[in-house]
Amino acid sequence: MNIKTEISKIHYDKQAKGLFFSLLKFFSIFYGVGSGFKNLLYDNKILKPKKVDAFVISIGNLTTGGVGKTPVVASLAEYFSSKGEKVAIVSRGYGGKLKGVNVISDGENVFFDAKICGDEPNWLAKNTKAVVITSSVRYEGAKLAVEKYGVTKIILDDGFQHRKFYRDLDIVLVDSEKVFGNENLLPAGPLREGTEAFKRVDKLVVVSKNINHSRAEKFARVMGKKLKIDTFLCKTEPAFSYNIKDENDKASVGNKIVAFSAIGQPKQFYKFLENYEITKTVDFDDHHIYTQEDINNLEKICEEQCAEFLITTEKDAVKIKDFDFNKKIYALKLKTDLDVEGLVK
Repeated sequence: MNIKTEISKIHYDKQAKGLFFSLLKFFSIFYGVGSGFKNLLYDNKILKPKKVDAFVISIGNLTTGGVGKTPVVASLAEYFSSKGEKVAIVSRGYGGKLKGVNVISDGENVFFDAKICGDEPNWLAKNTKAVVITSSVRYEGAKLAVEKYGVTKIILDDGFQHRKFYRDLDIVLVDSEKVFGNENLLPAGPLREGTEAFKRVDKLVVVSKNINHSRAEKFARVMGKKLKIDTFLCKTEPAFSYNIKDENDKASVGNKIVAFSAIGQPKQFYKFLENYEITKTVDFDDHHIYTQEDINNLEKICEEQCAEFLITTEKDAVKIKDFDFNKKIYALKLKTDLDVEGLVK
């Protein structure tokens, strides 16, 4: 595991302590000053965000990684597409190799694989009818979407802290299990900014990645009442697992499996696999770029564990589909239950 992964563990340890944690807290002071100063400039209209001629919805969060934005972004994109809107998703393209402004999909054709454009943009391109664009400068990506494709709705993926670009609706997601971790600012904790940022939030979505949603439902009610913000519950549950080489081949439950992933919160993914007998889990760093050697090692582990097959996430599946493997590898399909119409009103 690299240093980033080790720091991520600290972020969600409320008992974190020690010299290294103290050092991280020291640097958090400078991060907080910088973040606060930037927000002060925008809040007082000293700096002004750029606009495009389209309705812009930002989907973001206060913490780093693993909240569950991608399925929510996809749900919104499909909702607007079903209403006849021309939709674009603009992403930073984290984990990809592309620079500048890039059209990943025109709504029909996907032009880059996950290794090049990043796992999330690639998954969104394959699972929605939206134009998908990556750009570190979100305004430039949105501008291209409007001028070239005539989009009327733009969904800004992970855009809450990107205040250079104007949005008409700010939707923020909170993980019902992880919440705000150890409640420290980066790099000591997962917070990208302090909870005072809630004053900029238009709608709040509590994401429940669980089988039992009672805790999340209670948390959503408490947050909505406390913050006086319209709050929605997004239920994310396992649907089925499909063979990444043949999507018609569905995995049978109850088998011995090896599960692996390269995501921000792997433990929540493994909880979804309770209908299988997990013999071993293998964690890679978030947004890990797989190699053929990784696949060979996973197959070796599968044999050693006497497992029937391997299961991973859909985000990981798009990155390994073209590799050679002898063991069957399945991807877990998730289903999302969210009142999208109420959310975007």
